[in-house]
Amino acid sequence: MRKLLFQLMVLFMILLLGISCKQVTTDKQETVVEEWIDLFNGNDLTGWVQRNGEAKYTAENGEIVGTTVLNTPNSFLCTEKDYADFILEFEVLVDTALNSGVQIRSHSIPEYNNGRVHGYQIEIDPSDKTWSGGIYDEARRGWLANLENNEEGRKAFKNGEWNKYLVEAIGNTIKVWINDVPTAEYTDTLDDPSGFIGLQVHSTNIDRPMQVKWRKIRIQVK
Repeated sequence: MRKLLFQLMVLFMILLLGISCKQVTTDKQETVVEEWIDLFNGNDLTGWVQRNGEAKYTAENGEIVGTTVLNTPNSFLCTEKDYADFILEFEVLVDTALNSGVQIRSHSIPEYNNGRVHGYQIEIDPSDKTWSGGIYDEARRGWLANLENNEEGRKAFKNGEWNKYLVEAIGNTIKVWINDVPTAEYTDTLDDPSGFIGLQVHSTNIDRPMQVKWRKIRIQVK
């Protein structure tokens, strides 16, 4: 009888230990948080390099400010590093007369149009077309996912205000949100898994300086 009681007590203790371990493991899994990496240090343009056009890029008041220069090609301030699978977050404020965008998984190589920046672009467009948050293939295939059939998405971008973008690039699928509203999704057949991130100041023939500003630029690498 004593032996049976002892065995039951041992079994009970093993069950309790198993439940405790399971609870610790579950709690640990629930507290895992993906690390955000700031791409802009808030003070200067360390970690970035300018490509193509001659627009002016400066770091001011915790923002990257791009200012147009008359009759110069599209300009891009690009990360020195390449990124593959990630979630990118940033806020942007743009002159209502200026088109812009953010490049992801993009490239600049001598063999392609003498180093012209090309690749996926997340659209920033304050025009009446209201396709901000669409997915464009800069200097390559053109529009991949516009907002023609996304009425709610077309309302997401607010002219004259800071707009929050979230871009998810996992595998060959890209998803975009503006101010928490889904704007575009595209799954590509082209094998283009990584590249730099670039901030575009579009070319212009308007004879006045126009600006686009970015802040809170950060990334989660997957």
